[in-house]
Amino acid sequence: MGRLDGKVALISGAARGMGNAEARLFAAEGARVVVADIVDDEGKTLASDIGDSALFQHLDVTSEEEWNACVAATTRAFGRLDILVNNAGIAIPAPMRDLSLENYRAVTEVNQTGVFLGMKAATPAMEASGGGSMINISSIDGIIAMDLVFAYVASKFAVRGMTKAAAIELASVGIRVNSIHPGFVHTQLGNFDPEGTRKILDHYSSRRVPLGRTGEPEDIARLALFLASDESGYCTGSEFVADGGILAGEPAPRGNE
Repeated sequence: MGRLDGKVALISGAARGMGNAEARLFAAEGARVVVADIVDDEGKTLASDIGDSALFQHLDVTSEEEWNACVAATTRAFGRLDILVNNAGIAIPAPMRDLSLENYRAVTEVNQTGVFLGMKAATPAMEASGGGSMINISSIDGIIAMDLVFAYVASKFAVRGMTKAAAIELASVGIRVNSIHPGFVHTQLGNFDPEGTRKILDHYSSRRVPLGRTGEPEDIARLALFLASDESGYCTGSEFVADGGILAGEPAPRGNE
């Protein structure tokens, strides 16, 4: 028996990275899954890999119209909506004084406004299903700041606050709302060199992450599974951190450091 048997999940940014891992794991645990993304080919391939329990839906998370259409497609295909994972996100590295207004707005439109629109669109359908779980992917950069990613930090702090506000508002209709705060994870967050980025992350993690490694998308997917399931039925308005211990403090130097 799966931990999500009978449930329907909608995951934004599901074609790659953490969203991809979440979609595969949720389906393996019995959920029917809507794979939502702007990356059509990879999203369709993922839905096809999962099989009859998955549906691909094109979704630009900055569009209220597309969010409403995506939720409608979900309920039309599967009859209900129980789980929303606001996973889509982007990053444009730049310190505050060098950041253009255009790039600031681009990041906050996806990471912040997209989460708002997702929660707003999903609420009526989830309320009609008798409640459910909303999971907003923030970051440890929504708890502590980091230089060179000003817009990203701003957007992820906003997700943390919106999660709490929504949790209070929606508790009366049985909808739980929590945020996940990953540390460094091997994902394709932007148009960066994947192999080069992996090497940098692994070099940093081996020295500065207490667990000594960079996170994998599956690490975050397993935490999302807990929040999506009834096992977390008394959890709402809370931050769930998966960072290998970064927020606990910096470990002593290892090896030849």
